[in-house]
Amino acid sequence: MQIETLNQEEPRNGEVRVRTSVAGICASDHHYMKGDNKMPMPVVLGHEGSGYVESVGPGVQNFKPGDRVITAFISGCGNCTYCQNGFVNLCTTSNALNTKQYDGTLRLKKEEKSIHQMQKLGLFSEYLICPQQSLYLLPDEVPMDVAALIGCAVSTGVGSILNQIESKPGIDVVIFGLGGVGLSALMGAKILNCNNIIAVDIKDHKLEFATKFGATHTINSSETDPVKEIMSITGNNGVDMSFDTFGRGSVTNQAIQSTKRKGTTVIVGIAPIGDTVNADMVDLCRNQKTLIGSFYGSISPHESFRQIIKHYLKGEIDIRGLVERTYKLEQINEAFNDLENGQDGRGIIIYPN
Repeated sequence: MQIETLNQEEPRNGEVRVRTSVAGICASDHHYMKGDNKMPMPVVLGHEGSGYVESVGPGVQNFKPGDRVITAFISGCGNCTYCQNGFVNLCTTSNALNTKQYDGTLRLKKEEKSIHQMQKLGLFSEYLICPQQSLYLLPDEVPMDVAALIGCAVSTGVGSILNQIESKPGIDVVIFGLGGVGLSALMGAKILNCNNIIAVDIKDHKLEFATKFGATHTINSSETDPVKEIMSITGNNGVDMSFDTFGRGSVTNQAIQSTKRKGTTVIVGIAPIGDTVNADMVDLCRNQKTLIGSFYGSISPHESFRQIIKHYLKGEIDIRGLVERTYKLEQINEAFNDLENGQDGRGIIIYPN
């Protein structure tokens, strides 16, 4: 990625200008950098973060300059079927417009060329324009670095567990993949008071790190068959719920094999375009297993934010413990190299106050 100076228009009707405080280094951005997923170019990446309201456009009533906010990477139009049923994370209009604001235009330019903003945000920038519904007012007790991670990783991981119909206290779960989302899923399992909380990854140091967030058992899948190990831990029954937070067909298949009869496998991580799951259909049918997807915590991101902030303020989850590395904006490529090399926890970019 390159750092350049761009021209930014003023916020239009229903839009807010935000001064970025903290931006998270997430694998979703890395997918676009590698071309595993596609997005209009050129684009300012960054979809996980927090900031301060700098100014507001006409029609904005809920925010004022100086407000501390979390950014949601799905803003929600409020009018489509999904928004009206509480599933803002699946907003039809937001998905169709992609990088564009709700009037169908862009706010950034370099000379006369328009520049896109990832998910209408683009947090790898000192300032951004976004829809007011992208923002969540932050309580004073929540630090900006904690707030940034709530914007994506924590809501995606914790929500993938807490917001499923099948979730209940005392169940056995396994989480495949121990990035920021996987570690957050572990915290969700701990909140739920799950019984066996099994963590699977290919790096020993990530498995050791996972024990800080609630893992009761760890498995290095590069050294042993994770399905056999999970069966051994659960008395050859399998887990009630399994979660693929990495996002690969081969991993999802292992997750399905690890679930018990009538168990549920949840795909949380975004896979590269074209990847598929080669599942055993007889196993799915005869054992009445369920395979579902969970996008951005499975419900409205603002509802996830509300839940998670309550758990954080009660001391039930250690969000700040996820932060292992801090960077300046000019170190952004170093930050993504560290992500690609499988460093523990989350890296964040901290902007000057």
